[in-house]
Amino acid sequence: MTRKDNISPTDLKTHLAPGQRLMGLDLGSKTIGMALSDSTLSVATPLKTIKRTKLTEDLKVLFATAQANDVGGFILGLPLNMDGSEGRRAQATRAFAREMGRQSPLPVGFWDERLSTIAVTRTLLEADLSRRRRAQIVDKMAAAFILQGVLDYLAQNGPKG
Repeated sequence: MTRKDNISPTDLKTHLAPGQRLMGLDLGSKTIGMALSDSTLSVATPLKTIKRTKLTEDLKVLFATAQANDVGGFILGLPLNMDGSEGRRAQATRAFAREMGRQSPLPVGFWDERLSTIAVTRTLLEADLSRRRRAQIVDKMAAAFILQGVLDYLAQNGPKG
């Protein structure tokens, strides 16, 4: 049996009830970007960014948001090093996921987030957004970028249904 805090995106889809959504998370040291899939698991939409406080408070906000949006599972961006190894940030993300797994029945999966923030920032620069506006939306946009990667992967490789 796969642990519910380290499930593959393909297996995660099999745990969802029909119409349930996935929530993508971009964990930063100061903020958490959140994005939602649609109910058909086709399109990721940026949702919001929250300022991090205490772990228990952060999880309360995440779980309440998940419940309000019929979320059946989470995808966390895993910040791997460029060589694919895991550093301190990846270990912190895995610890966050373990705590999510202890406090919620919803499964948690990971997706390689290398370069996601850079790609999103480049897109926002091309859109000519001010530095202040970019700072306000980059985390939720990065969460949507991560989640869209999973949704695209599932559309090509995941189980049907």
